[in-house]
Amino acid sequence: MHELVIEPGRAELHYWRDIWRFRELLYFLSQRDVLVRYKQTALGVAWAVLRPVLTMAVFVAFRRVTKITDTSMPDAILVFSALLPWQFFSNSLTEASSSLITNTNLISKVYFPRVLIPASAVVTSLIDFLIMLVLLGVLMAWYHFLPGWQILLLPAFTFLTFCLSVGIGLLLAALNVEYRDFRYIVPFIVQFGLFISPIAFETSAVPAKWRLLYSLNPLVGIVDGFRWSILRGRTSLDPVTLGLSLATTCTFLTLGLWYFRRTERSFADVI
Repeated sequence: MHELVIEPGRAELHYWRDIWRFRELLYFLSQRDVLVRYKQTALGVAWAVLRPVLTMAVFVAFRRVTKITDTSMPDAILVFSALLPWQFFSNSLTEASSSLITNTNLISKVYFPRVLIPASAVVTSLIDFLIMLVLLGVLMAWYHFLPGWQILLLPAFTFLTFCLSVGIGLLLAALNVEYRDFRYIVPFIVQFGLFISPIAFETSAVPAKWRLLYSLNPLVGIVDGFRWSILRGRTSLDPVTLGLSLATTCTFLTLGLWYFRRTERSFADVI
């Protein structure tokens, strides 16, 4: 049983320790979000499978219509391996950005590290990611496409996606409390990001003179990493592109944590 001590500045002093103390709250918030997301839906968790499958079908059709199909690899696996990090990131961004607004009553009544709320939204999206990972395994078995040793690095790329999602999610969640206009901006960011990320095509298809600028999108290096690890290294993985993704992810994570902590005190008053 924890002793509750109320004194000026104590919450700030023990903030990161409190995150560990309230770790069970992260579990319960994530569990609640999963139940609420699929509650009273006709297909339930099947939506976690249908959405990426339908998106994959659209991009596979696009590749064949535009005749950019690579005969050495199945289009379905090539596209789906890119959708894995994209769906995880986009779902995390959407849920985390509105998480503080949807938990207004909890924020205004009880003390706990507020960072747990957007973090729980990212953890919830991780569950959908794991479902998609199982679906990828089914696809690879269907096409008799076995992974190589590169698959061992997939957890590292997943962790990189998680950090990017947390960083941008914290930043947008804090901004959404103060400026409610961001609830309209986030869907545009997600939709725009889908088209500027290498989902239907490979990064190598981008003209060389624009590739460095294109690689400033942190998802480029992440998507390339996922494809490289899943497709036995048959796709390119530029160290410069990967390095830019790593640097951008660290920047967003640092900026997100800094801005969230800077504005956290005023959440209960503004929200």
